[in-house]
Amino acid sequence: MMLNVDLAGIPMKTPVMTASGTFGFGPEYADFVDLNRLGAIVVKGTTLKPRPGNDGRRIAETPAGMLNAIGLENPGVDEFLAHTLPKLQGIDTPVIVNISGNTVEEYGELAARLDVSGVAGIEINISCPNVKEGGIAFGTSCASAAAVVKAVKGNTAKPVITKLSPNVTDIAEMARAVEAAGTDAISLINTLLGMAIDIHSWRPVLGNVVGGLSGPAVKPVAVRMVWQVARAVRCPVIGMGGIMTARDAVEFLLAGASAVAVGTANFVNPRAGVEVAEGIRDYLAEKGLTHVRQLIGRVNDFTGR
Repeated sequence: MMLNVDLAGIPMKTPVMTASGTFGFGPEYADFVDLNRLGAIVVKGTTLKPRPGNDGRRIAETPAGMLNAIGLENPGVDEFLAHTLPKLQGIDTPVIVNISGNTVEEYGELAARLDVSGVAGIEINISCPNVKEGGIAFGTSCASAAAVVKAVKGNTAKPVITKLSPNVTDIAEMARAVEAAGTDAISLINTLLGMAIDIHSWRPVLGNVVGGLSGPAVKPVAVRMVWQVARAVRCPVIGMGGIMTARDAVEFLLAGASAVAVGTANFVNPRAGVEVAEGIRDYLAEKGLTHVRQLIGRVNDFTGR
């Protein structure tokens, strides 16, 4: 059973990636899982300057999920290039760097800095606030999202993946906007906005008050959005949101995803990405299929695309 895929020019042994923010920079998990068996490692969100992250409590469990308000804590791109990237050089797995900025110019500068050997691609986190536009997230405006994509594409020769926020009115419209701006692939979904309240103190549980909801609770929303986007664009789509098992991943592939990313499951089981890939292989055998490509978008055969 063949699992290899080519994602916008990035060759991967399996269609299963790690989701940014859930797998550190990769080496942190090396004692628990063979990093060479992953399709790709998408590293923790990286910014131009170091960020300490949010104050107060940052993570809270919810029924079938998790809220997080980490605040993009990271050592900055200089530290990543000098000390982290060299540690990944011996791994036979593509490394994709997730980037976040406060302005369009910052995204462009990050892309230029990361246009180096050892980086297989750039994933743009457009759920960040645009400081020049009053803090409105880049990912909630087609024009702002497109501007970021153009800035990144203009500063790198690497494949560019744009990670869409689900916190929008029309996800397909946003997907078409970033595709028109030149993105090579689209990943979705980023976390849904959520909140938890301590009924004893009457205070928000998270120090940031609101946070991003991930985990199995969001999977039906994520599958629906992946299906909508895959029907709206021609570029490859990476599906994520609540994938815990191979059966979850197969749903995303049938919905139109060319690859999937495992996120919150990594906190429960560091081997989740490898086990999901093995499970997809078993599923192909069960169905008498020879290649994972035979699953991609097949639900559309029954939905009148």
